[in-house]
Amino acid sequence: MTISSVTVIGGGLMGSGIAQVCAQAGIRTTVREVTTTLAEKARASITKSLDKAVEKGKATPEARDATLARLAFTTELNDARECDLVIEAIVEDLAAKDAVFKALDAICQPRTILASNTSSLVIAEMAAFTGRPDRFCGLHFFNPVPLMPLVEVVRGIRTSDETLRAAVEFARALGKEPVIAKDRSGFIVNFLLVPYMLDAVTAFESGVASVEDIDKAMKLGCGHPMGPFTLLDFVGLDTTLRIAEVFFNEYHEKRYAPPPLLKRMVTAGWHGRKSGMGFYDYSGPEPQVNREL
Repeated sequence: MTISSVTVIGGGLMGSGIAQVCAQAGIRTTVREVTTTLAEKARASITKSLDKAVEKGKATPEARDATLARLAFTTELNDARECDLVIEAIVEDLAAKDAVFKALDAICQPRTILASNTSSLVIAEMAAFTGRPDRFCGLHFFNPVPLMPLVEVVRGIRTSDETLRAAVEFARALGKEPVIAKDRSGFIVNFLLVPYMLDAVTAFESGVASVEDIDKAMKLGCGHPMGPFTLLDFVGLDTTLRIAEVFFNEYHEKRYAPPPLLKRMVTAGWHGRKSGMGFYDYSGPEPQVNREL
C-alpha cells in the first residue's frame, strides 16, 4: 500500500512537525485541531519552521511554498474520511486517544491505517477500540520532528504484515530511519531513556551533585549532546511525569516511579522550556539554573 494522503490529529508541537515532514515529502496532509484558533496556530508554527529553513539555506522559497500548498487545516474529524493514513498526536491520555480512534474507525474507509504517535501507551489497548486492529500501529516520531531522523514503528499484537510494511515504507518516504519495536510501554528509546532522566532527578535530590555539574558530567563524560536536566526541560516535566506514571502502572518497578521533586515541580507549574521555568530559568537571554530548587 502506498500512502499518498495523511491526516494528523492534533497540531501541537509533535503534530505540526509530523504534518510538516509529510507535506515536505510530497504527501497531501491535513491537520485537524479542535478549534480554528488552534488550527491557525499550527499553520503559523509550520510556516515559521519552513521560513527558518529558507533563511538557513536548507530549503528554497519554492519548496516552502509547495509544502504549504500540500497542507490543509480543519476542525472537522470527518475530513479524515478518504485519507490513507491517520496519525494521532494529541495529549498522552488513553481515554482521550480511545475516543478519537473510536470516532475515526467509524468515519474512515476500511483501507485506512490508524496510527498513534504515543510515546508510552500500549498500542493494543487503543486498537481494541476499533474494528481494525490489523490496520493499527504505532508511529512514534521524535522532537523536533523535522530534524530527528528516527521513527519507532510499533507492531501491536494484531498488526498485520501489510500494515507494518506500509508503515516502515512510509517512514522511509519521509526521509526517516524506522526501527521496529514490540508493543511494550515505552518501546525502545523511552524504555531506556526515562529511567535515566528520573535517576538524574533522584541524584540531585540526594545531593550527589548540582544541576549544572550533573548536566556537565553527562555531556563531557558520555558525549551526550545535552545533560539530563536540559533534556527534561526540553521534553517537558509534565510530559515526563505522565510517561513515568504510565510506565510505573505498567511495570510496577521502582526505576519508573516519579521522584517527589518532579511531582512538586509539575504541581508548581514548572514544566520546563514551554512554561519558562523548570530545572533552568528561561526568563533571561540565557538559561540559568532555577535558584528556587
